[in-house]
Amino acid sequence: MNVQIEESWRTRLQPEFDKEYFRRLTDFVRDEYHHYQIFPPGHLIFNAFNLCPFDRVKVVIIGQDPYHGPGQAHGLCFSVNDGVPFPPSLQNIFKEIKTDIGTDTPASGNLTRWAQQGVLMLNATLTVRAGQAGSHQGQGWETFTDAVIHTLADGREHLVFILWGAYAQRKGAFIDRQKHLVLTATHPSPLSANRGGFFGNHHFSRTNEYLRSHGQTEISW
Repeated sequence: MNVQIEESWRTRLQPEFDKEYFRRLTDFVRDEYHHYQIFPPGHLIFNAFNLCPFDRVKVVIIGQDPYHGPGQAHGLCFSVNDGVPFPPSLQNIFKEIKTDIGTDTPASGNLTRWAQQGVLMLNATLTVRAGQAGSHQGQGWETFTDAVIHTLADGREHLVFILWGAYAQRKGAFIDRQKHLVLTATHPSPLSANRGGFFGNHHFSRTNEYLRSHGQTEISW
């Protein structure tokens, strides 16, 4: 199957694209776009990959579902388009960045600038029906994104995997902690973050310290 995705990713993920589950997933997603309003727009489904080629990945942040409100999702987990109000989780991420490294909250919640520096912002499920959280779970996206994480964990060294919340931590449980830095905390959503465990995690400074120690340029958060 010929999937429109950045070439370095297409080469490595072609075995997944040729599997039966991915053919079924493609049929499902195509039908959903035909009958419902689906986020993100079709040309942005693989935006995270297109902005961050395989060999440029330094950091992987794992989310769960795209935002399901109008104008929010554009293919990067936790990120929203310019001019869109910050969802609560993103507000808390910016609060932690301010506390951790002193960077003020930006005017826009668009995290494309992170992607361009080597942060792969990967949702476990890459599409969703408008207003229906989790509506595309269990259709095959999770199998595909598991393969993406395996490809990175096996094919690269000294990456930082940021796993917020139990779901992301289960998804990244297999990652070799001797080969990569794996940072875990509770999810930044208000219900989880306010219970403790997200604020004060220092994931942004710890990521940059690790990157520097392995000869990489740090991320400008």
